[in-house]
Amino acid sequence: MTAVPKHIDNPAVLYMNGVSVSFDGFKALNSLSMVIEPGEMRAIIGPNGAGKTTMMDVITGKTRPDSGDIIFTDAAKNTFDLTKFDEAAVANLGVGRKFQKPSVIESLTVFENLEMSLQGGRGIWQALIHKLSADQSSKLDEILSMIDLQDKRGWMAGSLSHGQKQWLEIGMLLGQEPELLLIDEPAAGMTDEETMKTAELFKRLAKKHSLMVVEHDMDFIAALDCKVTVLHEGHVLAEGSLDSVKANPQVIEVYLGR
Repeated sequence: MTAVPKHIDNPAVLYMNGVSVSFDGFKALNSLSMVIEPGEMRAIIGPNGAGKTTMMDVITGKTRPDSGDIIFTDAAKNTFDLTKFDEAAVANLGVGRKFQKPSVIESLTVFENLEMSLQGGRGIWQALIHKLSADQSSKLDEILSMIDLQDKRGWMAGSLSHGQKQWLEIGMLLGQEPELLLIDEPAAGMTDEETMKTAELFKRLAKKHSLMVVEHDMDFIAALDCKVTVLHEGHVLAEGSLDSVKANPQVIEVYLGR
């Protein structure tokens, strides 16, 4: 296996090297390589079919790559080859994934949704009858503050706006204490105000977690003010600041010029 790049105190949270996946002869990922550092927020853009979803699928154990290395390093500096784990095991290691459509339980309150998501996962009934420890209560208060839903803690989740449901689901992921968060098109369907509030939320999250954000909304990506990776045909086409990739002739040709 290719050596994992390590800094003395700062190994990469995610190291992907030469990752390839084919479906019926179509190369969804074609020798994809990428490194995400601790506390880094990375935006991933690219045309439809570029491999963005497949990339998240192989990181989270949903899809097995045909070849390549996917190494995850947790907070204790333990390294794991994610290609050897299934989805549940990858999540337990500290990789959280948020899909585009929120999956909160609308018949429970905001607080109950968060309570159910705490690390060590319980079913709905056990979560509702379980007495929280002082540490757990403090953690939930901290998450409510982080996602700016303190004043909605007693609201039914079904009464939240689309953007608030997205924030709640991110809060539910935080309850599992992930080291790395993979987030798929969070700004889709949000109002302009919600979009900018989400960008601010992600900046706060990046102080404690590493984030990989797949998105099409260029205003949202500009607000994130982070490194951008452009995928095309299953590999990295360009990488750098948003301004640098927007000026890249190849990126303009295959993506931005459309």
